[in-house]
Amino acid sequence: QVQLVESGGGLVQAGGSLRLACTASGRSFAEYPMGWARQAPGKERDAVAVIAWHSGDFYYSDSVKGRATISRDNNKNAVYLQMDMLKSEDTARYYCVAIPKGGWNIAAYEYWGQGIQVTVSS
Repeated sequence: QVQLVESGGGLVQAGGSLRLACTASGRSFAEYPMGWARQAPGKERDAVAVIAWHSGDFYYSDSVKGRATISRDNNKNAVYLQMDMLKSEDTARYYCVAIPKGGWNIAAYEYWGQGIQVTVSS
């Protein structure tokens, strides 16, 4: 059974930082894009960041560009998201995702984690 398990979420003050981590099990994603999506209350899921298997190509949504850094460790089957200068509008459930079904800016993926809550207090 394939699982993507997120960690690192929680409550953080506006202007602060956090690092989300995701470890996959059940299959290797070393040759596929992985990333993060999020869903804020009352809104649709949005793609946040995606990284190519070779870590040489990236996508960041306009809402996090310049404040987020995605990375991965293929040996650990893991992907990470460092977010800085957090804003209240970053409050959402964040999902680890793998293998985009279409464009990287579209929140459609073959695999999803259960998600982890990030709450930014202002």
